[in-house]
Amino acid sequence: MFKTRFIKMVVGTCLVLVGTQFYAGASETTADDSKINRVLDDLHDAASKAQKDRYLALFTEDGVFMGTDDWERWTRPDEFDAYVETGFNKGGWTYFPVERHIQYSPDGNTAWFDEITESPKWGRFRGTGVLIRHADNWKVAHYALSFLVPNEAWEQVSKMSTKAFETRKNK
Repeated sequence: MFKTRFIKMVVGTCLVLVGTQFYAGASETTADDSKINRVLDDLHDAASKAQKDRYLALFTEDGVFMGTDDWERWTRPDEFDAYVETGFNKGGWTYFPVERHIQYSPDGNTAWFDEITESPKWGRFRGTGVLIRHADNWKVAHYALSFLVPNEAWEQVSKMSTKAFETRKNK
């Protein structure tokens, strides 16, 4: 158990450092880009360490998290905070950022992003979301997680998905 956690920690640290270099090397990086990258990297780091208070503090008080299943829409504080507590009691979840893009509203107080993350356990995902500026800080107001399905696997995945939804409907 200790060995597994240690390995996860070392791999996670390496990937965060590589990701930091990737983001630092991007052209036209603004101070707000750096702050938003830090918030999102901290979000993933807190989740991988199951640090509930640190994780939830990165969301707005009325934030929303969208999971990968059709019924997974959790609002703060009640639904999402309870979901996080349950998940973190099981050890949290680990997603490492691979690529990220950030855009801003004209007034500069709202940002939206899309990122590709990778989970050692589950593979690649796309995270999309919205951040709101609070004083000089950014907070996540909305985060949506979706599976990435390669086009060549789409037909097979679609059939499995359709079957699962039909099975649910017939229960």
